[in-house]
Amino acid sequence: MVSFSERLQKLPPYLFVELDRMKAEVQAKGVDVIDLGVGDPDLPTPSHIVEAAVEAVKKPENHHYPSSVGMLAFRQAAASWLERRFGVKVDPTKEIVTLIGSKEGIAHFPLAFVNPGDVVLVPTPAYPVYHIGTLFAGGETYYLPLLPENNFLPNLESIPQEILSRAKILWLNYPNNPTAAVADKDFFAKVVDFAKKHDLIVAHDAAYTELYFDDFRPPSILEVEGAREVAIEFHSLSKTYCMTGWRIAFAVGNETIVSGLTKVKNNVDSGVFQAVQEAGIAALSGDQKCVEEFRQIFKERRDVVVEGLKKLGFEVDPPKATFYVWARVPEGYSSASFAAKLLKEAGIVVTPGNGFGEPGEGFFRIALTVDKNRLKEALERIASLKF
Repeated sequence: MVSFSERLQKLPPYLFVELDRMKAEVQAKGVDVIDLGVGDPDLPTPSHIVEAAVEAVKKPENHHYPSSVGMLAFRQAAASWLERRFGVKVDPTKEIVTLIGSKEGIAHFPLAFVNPGDVVLVPTPAYPVYHIGTLFAGGETYYLPLLPENNFLPNLESIPQEILSRAKILWLNYPNNPTAAVADKDFFAKVVDFAKKHDLIVAHDAAYTELYFDDFRPPSILEVEGAREVAIEFHSLSKTYCMTGWRIAFAVGNETIVSGLTKVKNNVDSGVFQAVQEAGIAALSGDQKCVEEFRQIFKERRDVVVEGLKKLGFEVDPPKATFYVWARVPEGYSSASFAAKLLKEAGIVVTPGNGFGEPGEGFFRIALTVDKNRLKEALERIASLKF
């Protein structure tokens, strides 16, 4: 009889697979479902990026195995973008590795540094892959609760010394998924000092730095003095340029840390199709007006949802970044029971907060990935329900 490995048996159900299953059940009954669950932008990839890819696909030299570290031209484009955006100068030959989407890099990263029995510090609620990558590497996850009273920032001083003595990696994600919380350079400076004191690698998932609103511009941890000694940062083109399906990203930071991830990738994948990397070059090097246009669209959607939820009596703060709204469920409901009610009675998919981790209980997440008219319709459907 075929049996799964222990590591697969330990895996929790992947959150969005279960959401898709529940959504399909409701759709099979003929319900017009408004999906506010998965963070997959509905906006098309900008035309200049698509056109660059079309031309690149025609080039015979792109039809061979790419380098697993990525084209130098792509890494140079990423380095130039980092300098323009954050004022951070890096060596594209040593301090950047191209990724098949940041999920791939995040999942593989612990394999480079974590031995069985080592501890990885993981925020919760959070993107599930931080824990899953730890599990695959044989490490132990120690969860750091992200709580409203701490502005959804981890309390590093609460970590027991016996945990810190075995810890190898500290994961961070700001702007944050799912809470939409943000961090400033003062917080990152404290993290860098903490990491140096306890010999930790800081792995910062920076997928949402370009989806910001109002007067806040998210920083890179690499802007902080000393960060290059301890940190690696994961940047994705998926959300910034609406390129989720293209699978293109990069990791940047400390040369030795980047080389560890590169060594893993040398042995498990054959890199990103070079035509996709050329599209990535067009995205990073081209006119950034498209990114500002996306920000304005998501800001308008944010305002529609936040104002609408507040009118209905929900407790919610307008996010300064990401395309998520993190709100409390009504009194008398759990995260799961509220999400189930919305799906079954209103045909709306939202993500229950506890699906991202236990401290997410009592919250739900809305992804602003449908147009504002559909968002208004969703709010009308919610208004028709009895709580």
